[in-house]
Amino acid sequence: MRDVVSSPGAPAAIGPYSAGVRVGNLLFLSGSIPLDPATGQVVPGDITAQATRVMENIKALLAAAKADFHHVVKTTVFLADMKDFAAMNEVYAARFGAHRPARSTVQVAALPAGARIEIEAVAKLP
Repeated sequence: MRDVVSSPGAPAAIGPYSAGVRVGNLLFLSGSIPLDPATGQVVPGDITAQATRVMENIKALLAAAKADFHHVVKTTVFLADMKDFAAMNEVYAARFGAHRPARSTVQVAALPAGARIEIEAVAKLP
């Protein structure tokens, strides 16, 4: 069984994909960029502001699936500039606390809508 997961607290998918898909007790979240769900625009500001918005988007999708950051088992972080790693990592660590999912972080040539960050996640649901 496959269920689509969405939330008014996270931006709607802007293409032919789902923001989240639940299969059994696994939740796969598509890459989230720092779109404000109210405006559909990338939030202004530095990597800290953008990473914070991405984490809020992920939090909303997790909540829609009755989960939270402690259920996340794997993330992939895409950065437009690896120089943003330390600031992104501070925001990331604040959200996950002592919970440490597996993670990959890569620099990419560009991200949608000029975003500086995108994060995708996989969670094991309760």
